[in-house]
Amino acid sequence: MPFDAVIFDLDGTLVDTERLMYEAGETVFARHGTRMTHDLFGQILGTDGPTGQRILRAALPETDLDALNRDWDAEIHTRFAAGIPAREGAEALLTALAGQGLPLAVATSSGTRAATRKLSETGLARFFEVVVTADDVTHRKPAPDPYLLAARQLGVDPARCLAFEDSGPGSRSAFAAGMQVVLVPDMTTPPTDHAHHVAPSLIEGARKAGFDLPL
Repeated sequence: MPFDAVIFDLDGTLVDTERLMYEAGETVFARHGTRMTHDLFGQILGTDGPTGQRILRAALPETDLDALNRDWDAEIHTRFAAGIPAREGAEALLTALAGQGLPLAVATSSGTRAATRKLSETGLARFFEVVVTADDVTHRKPAPDPYLLAARQLGVDPARCLAFEDSGPGSRSAFAAGMQVVLVPDMTTPPTDHAHHVAPSLIEGARKAGFDLPL
């Protein structure tokens, strides 16, 4: 077994929420007389709230950010309410890893309530012994704290963990925790300098990391 545990980011990695957030942004930004771009979305993806707001304020100095944020949140809520799908291959990979007896965890920048809902709605909650959310750490991604806490709660050495991420801040977080990192980009093209493997899918990423998966 190449690793003692596998830890996953949530949004954009296991669940297809980033696409819904981006599409909601396209709608709302246009309503406010501006445009959501992949570049701007990529800059705020995986950051904490204050950092994301600073990026938006610098990019949209003439926009009423309070109104835009309210509308964007409402549009995201509407789209989430219609259903949150898992990313392709997520359930198959988790089933295969769990079948090999590997402890699995989530380390996410979502809050506890949101993370619980996403995992429940996609049917993925049953796979995870540990779920670390933004509410559990003082320093969020790109700090290593979420991944270090997940490893500690699993009782494994971070150096023996494989982490799956889709964003730059997330891959920096897992890399700084001393884990091997698989980057599976979703809606953006993040930097790859903190990834050991880059793959077009979760399953291909697991294979690149050394798993022999009959999928």
